[in-house]
Amino acid sequence: MSTTMQTITMSASAASKVLELLKREVESSPEDHAGKEYALRVAVQPGGCAGLRYALYFDDRKMDDDRIESLHGLEIRVDKMSAPYLAGAEIDYLDGLAQSGFTINNPNAKGSCACGDSATF
Repeated sequence: MSTTMQTITMSASAASKVLELLKREVESSPEDHAGKEYALRVAVQPGGCAGLRYALYFDDRKMDDDRIESLHGLEIRVDKMSAPYLAGAEIDYLDGLAQSGFTINNPNAKGSCACGDSATF
């Protein structure tokens, strides 16, 4: 059974960008997405420069042990194994001259690589 718990937060700008990207994805090939309910899946997976990397992607699967957040009109799903690594993390979206893209501020990370896509815990 899926549970709702405070695992991760997201800024309004990040949620807005995710919803925009999801809309574009669905509109680009509606026949592939018909009847599916997508959410943003956030996970920590092996790999990256620092040992574990963050993964953000659209997913229509609902796993029994998912942690679910509804933030700014967006459903976010975190699997059971990733949830402890992501507890208290915040996803933001920056759009400026110096930096553009999603960032994850994670209080559980002991270190990260220069690109910010992976971390050590």
